[in-house]
Amino acid sequence: METHEIKFHQTVSVGCGIDVHKAIIVATISKGQNNYQTREFDAFTSSLTALRDWCKQEGVTHVAMESTGVYWKPVFNILEEDFEVILVNARHVKNVPGQKTDKKDSKWLAKLLLAGLLKASFIPPADIRELRDSVRYHQSQVQEVAREKNRTLKILEDANIKLSMVLTDVLGSSGTKIIRDIASGITDPNVLLKHIHGNVKKSKEEIRKALEGRVTNHHRFMLKLILDGIDARERHIATLEKHIDEQVVKYETEIQLLQTIDGVGKDSAISIISEIGVNMDQFHDEQAISSWAGVCPGSNESAGKKKSVRTPKGNHRLKSCLTQCAWGATRKKDSYLRAKYYDMIKHKGKKKALVAIARKLLVAAFFVIKRKEAYKEPAIKEISREKQIQKHLKKLAELGLEIKAA
Repeated sequence: METHEIKFHQTVSVGCGIDVHKAIIVATISKGQNNYQTREFDAFTSSLTALRDWCKQEGVTHVAMESTGVYWKPVFNILEEDFEVILVNARHVKNVPGQKTDKKDSKWLAKLLLAGLLKASFIPPADIRELRDSVRYHQSQVQEVAREKNRTLKILEDANIKLSMVLTDVLGSSGTKIIRDIASGITDPNVLLKHIHGNVKKSKEEIRKALEGRVTNHHRFMLKLILDGIDARERHIATLEKHIDEQVVKYETEIQLLQTIDGVGKDSAISIISEIGVNMDQFHDEQAISSWAGVCPGSNESAGKKKSVRTPKGNHRLKSCLTQCAWGATRKKDSYLRAKYYDMIKHKGKKKALVAIARKLLVAAFFVIKRKEAYKEPAIKEISREKQIQKHLKKLAELGLEIKAA
């Protein structure tokens, strides 16, 4: 989980460090140097409530805990209303001195908290977290439907039914009807041909040959099972889409504004909001959100030597969404992003150039949401002219001629 720096700057006088596990919660309250109290709780709601009451009784103002799987979420849900909860990346606090135990882990977190040495992970508000769950589940269901369709194609190939050679979309209207008939036991090509509509370019003779195969009972069983699974998931997807539409009603303004950015459609806008929310004050600036999303170059320098500059891990779901949007943006003719993409290809290559465009999309989304203003595309000609001037001035300087731009 990527982090950004903590927003608060006041001194923490009483803090609590929590080491979270599936069944055990170890908490240490620190009130200063050598003043620690450690208790162990189980993960049931009644125990988490007891943890909250203990922290309130001791005057705790800030709580720090590691982002351990999904086990931090119920703890956060109980504590977020009464304390400033700081969720930290385990990689940033793993260097515990001495022998490692759960109690020492919680004590180390409390020490770092009071010293102000922790970075807080971005945690969106509850409604955005719920929207994120819905959108991510929707994406997983769509991907699973695609996998099931690929399995259908494999079963057909195994039965030597060559529908993929005569139909552009095997799981389209005509193809689905044919496959359902095959699954129900109808294998006569002449009967199956009745499902072919007039827009299919291949001749009926070619389609008849493609439908001649060797279909066994196993093939029919598998096809019926897979088709039933696809139908069930598509019903789930339809229900999810209706639920998501209800969840994003309050963000209609932001969704409309995001769609003014090249390459960003309604689904992409909803995905972006589900990952970053609509409160851009959570991030210091556009550089912070780019780093959090993993679409900026890394920084690794030692003794004056630059090492790997590969992008950080970041939020891979947001990064994937931005990359897809970037592909769309680079295909719009006479656009700024398309011009930048082909300009960067020359010295970065296609993959790095695409990530750079994805970053530009994220920065644009950041300011669109922050300012509540539609995207304004930069002028291509002015940028191109300025770059040409700088390029020629550099060449003249290399030849020993110093000329200042007007």
